Amino acid sequence: MLLLVSVAGCGPDGADADTRTDGAYRLDMDLTGSLQNPAFCPDGSSIVFTRFRDGYNEGVSDLFIYNLETEQLSTLLSDDVGHVNLPGSSWNEAIHSVVFASSIDPHDEIFLISDTGQSGEQVQVTDRKDKQSFEPTFSPDGQWIVFESHDIDVEGEGLITKFKVDKGSGYIDLSTQGDDCRQPNWSPVGDRILYQKKQGAKWGIWTVDTDGQDAVMVTDPLQSATDAVFSFDGQWIIYSGENGDAAISNIYKVPADGGHAVQITEFRGYDGAPSISPDGDVLAFESSDDDPDGSEGTSIWVKELE
Repeated sequence: MLLLVSVAGCGPDGADADTRTDGAYRLDMDLTGSLQNPAFCPDGSSIVFTRFRDGYNEGVSDLFIYNLETEQLSTLLSDDVGHVNLPGSSWNEAIHSVVFASSIDPHDEIFLISDTGQSGEQVQVTDRKDKQSFEPTFSPDGQWIVFESHDIDVEGEGLITKFKVDKGSGYIDLSTQGDDCRQPNWSPVGDRILYQKKQGAKWGIWTVDTDGQDAVMVTDPLQSATDAVFSFDGQWIIYSGENGDAAISNIYKVPADGGHAVQITEFRGYDGAPSISPDGDVLAFESSDDDPDGSEGTSIWVKELE
């Protein structure tokens, strides 16, 4: 089990460990802005995350790595462009790379960067004139990415798409045109891909096989569920779910084939964008006291699991 140093303190939104009852605590980093989307490295010792400079999902964004054992912070990518990773399987051991989306002109596309963070190593993967690409994650072997496609300047109607990292395939759509599907994550086991799908006013978590067949909704349709990732054994799906009047959202887990959801965090605010360590012992997530939209942003918290 990874041993963490518990650090209390105020994040950019004023959240403090004393306001929580679930044992979670904030990672104390000397970094301004909104800290979001933590994703574990393959051995669980570090996380990669996105820092939005001007508030929650606002302004230019950078990629950082934080070592949970040494508490050292390092810059992976920072310039005048927005770079955003997704929680879950965005850091791959097989090819020693992090996958992310960048808003380089003319529109967002998917890139890779070496996890050593050496300058100039980012490599563009997707390149389409009529589509923009967001929210990528890897297949377990690092040979494929799965991501969210949109028509240029269209926010809705997200389409889940897969593509080979070496560009040896076409762009293969896994969801249905006209639906709004987002934030895909590939199971570490390799057999299923999850995503969130909007139906009416609520989001639900769905899984499909790697060819886009056998679509199954795994979360309760009465609870809006977003930001989903697999556990590293593929047995569970961890997500951010609405929690009635008690909170904006908390982190839950549900069996990967559906069933009863178990609440993991307990906080009268917002908990989202979860990732779980490879050994299943540590949860990382973003959090704020209130709805983060329009705020200065979130901070990154961790919770050691039983």
